[in-house]
Amino acid sequence: MTAFQWFVFFLIVQIIHFLGTWKIYEAAGKKRWEAAIPVYNAIVLLKIIGRPTWWTLLLFIPIINLIMFPVIWVETLRSFGKKSSLDTFLGIATLGFYIYYVNYTQQLNYVANRNLNAENQTASTLSSLLFAIIVATLVHTYVVQPFTIPTSSLEKSLLVGDFLFVSKMNYGARVPMTAVALPMVHDSIPLTKSKSYLSWPQLPYFRLPAFEKIKHSDIVVFNWPADTVYQFFDRSDRKAVIKPIDKKSNYVKRCVGIPGDSLSIKDGIVYINGQVLTLPERAKPQYSYKIALDGKTPIDFEYLFKDMDVTDGAGFTSEARDTLFVGALTDASVQRLKNVPGITAVTREISKGVEDGIFPHINKWNRDNYGPIYIPEEGKTVAINFMTLPLYSRIITEYENNKLEVKGSDIYINGEKTKTYTFKQNYYWMMGDNRHRSEDSRYWGYVPADHVVGKPVFIWMSWDTNGKGFGKIRWERLFTTVGGDGQPQSYFQYFMIALFAFFVGEYFWKKRKANKA
Repeated sequence: MTAFQWFVFFLIVQIIHFLGTWKIYEAAGKKRWEAAIPVYNAIVLLKIIGRPTWWTLLLFIPIINLIMFPVIWVETLRSFGKKSSLDTFLGIATLGFYIYYVNYTQQLNYVANRNLNAENQTASTLSSLLFAIIVATLVHTYVVQPFTIPTSSLEKSLLVGDFLFVSKMNYGARVPMTAVALPMVHDSIPLTKSKSYLSWPQLPYFRLPAFEKIKHSDIVVFNWPADTVYQFFDRSDRKAVIKPIDKKSNYVKRCVGIPGDSLSIKDGIVYINGQVLTLPERAKPQYSYKIALDGKTPIDFEYLFKDMDVTDGAGFTSEARDTLFVGALTDASVQRLKNVPGITAVTREISKGVEDGIFPHINKWNRDNYGPIYIPEEGKTVAINFMTLPLYSRIITEYENNKLEVKGSDIYINGEKTKTYTFKQNYYWMMGDNRHRSEDSRYWGYVPADHVVGKPVFIWMSWDTNGKGFGKIRWERLFTTVGGDGQPQSYFQYFMIALFAFFVGEYFWKKRKANKA
C-alpha cells in the first residue's frame, strides 16, 4: 500500500470508530466530536476506561497494536458494565464491532471508578502474560532478536548450532512492513508450519535512526532477496510463495561490498575498488582443495582433520586414492597440511570456465572469477543499456517497483524511453567466508537496504550435534561477541560469577530484612 492508501485507510478506521463509539463518549461525559478527532480520540478513550494515556503510543506500533486493540475493546465494554465472559468473547470475536451493538441498543451506564485490578487469579495471570508478550514483542521487533545459524557458509566465524542475539538498533530497527502477523514468529506458525501473517496490508518501508552504517566485513542478518520457497530447506515440488520483504527467510553473511563500490573477484580473492578486501582477524575464509599424496606414507586424516577442526566433507577423487578432495580449508590448515609427511601438494580449486547459476545469468563469470560490477548507491545514476540491464533489471522492477519494458532496441521505464536510471535505495554485496560452500550474492545478486534485519552481536549458546553428553555444548563459545578485534573471548565465567553474587546478595538481603522485622 502507498502512503496515500494508508492515509485513506486510516480515515476509514476513524470513521468506523466514531460511528461505533460516539454515544459511549457522551455517556462518559465527553463531547461527541471528541470521538472523531484522530489520535486525540484514543487519548480520550483511554481516560474513559481509566488506563494511562501513554498506551496511545502502543496503538500505533505495528504488531503491538494487534495485541492492544482487543485489550481496548474489552476495557471499553467493562467500563460500561459489560464484563461477563460472553461480553468479552463477543468483543474479541467480532473484532470490536460488538461495541456497535452496545452503543446503539443498550442502556449506557458509565462506571467511572471501576476496579482496575484483576478479579481472580486467572484474570491476573492472563494480564501478566499479556504484558509479558507486549514487552517481549517490543524487544524482539525493535531491539534484539534471537537467531540460529543453520548452515556452514560462515564456518569458523559462526558455526552451525550457534545461537545469536541480533541487534536491530545498530543499523536502525526496521518497522514491520507486514501489518498483520503473529508476534515473535517469522513466516510460519511453529508445529503447524502454516503462514503466520497476512500479505495485505503492507506498511511502507521505514527504519528508525541507526547507531552505525554497514561497513566492509560486517556480518549482517538480512531477508533473502530471492526467497520464494514455501518453507526454509523445503525441497518438495510445492509452488513458490511470494513473501513480503520482512517475511522472507533470514540469511546471515559477511558484507564485502557497500554502496558505491566497484567489486571483482579474482581467483577467489575479493577486490574492492581495485584493492584486496581487508578482513578482520576473526574472519577465516575457506576454499576447496585437492591434496596430493605420495601413496606410501600412512596419514591419519581422521585425527588430523579433527585436530584442525575441519568440518566439511572430504573424499578421494579416484580409486587410486592418490588425491583427496576437501570441501573447505582455512589458510592455516593448508599451511599445516603442506608440512605433513606423505603430502606432496595442496592445491586450491579455482573455477576458470563459465559457471551456471551465477548472477546476473549472462554466462560470463564463475564463483572465483567475477566482475567487476558496481554496487548501487542511493541517488546515483547509471547508464542503462543491454550490457547493464541484466545487472539492474531486478532492482528496477522488484526492489524499486518500476515497470520495465524492452521494445526493439529501446528501454522504457514507467512508459518513458530512457538510457539512465537513478537508484532509490542503497544495496550491498553479501558473501560467506566458506567461499565454495555458500549460496550468496554471487548467485542471486544485490541485497537492498530495506532487506537488512540487523547485526549479530552475541553468541549466548553453541550446540554441536556431533558431540556427546556435555561435549555437545561448545563451552568456549558461550557468551562470546561476534565482532571486535582479536580472537573471540568467552564471558560465560564472568556471567556465572555475577549470577552467583546476585543470588548470594539477595539471600543475605532477605535474611537481614527478616531479622529487622
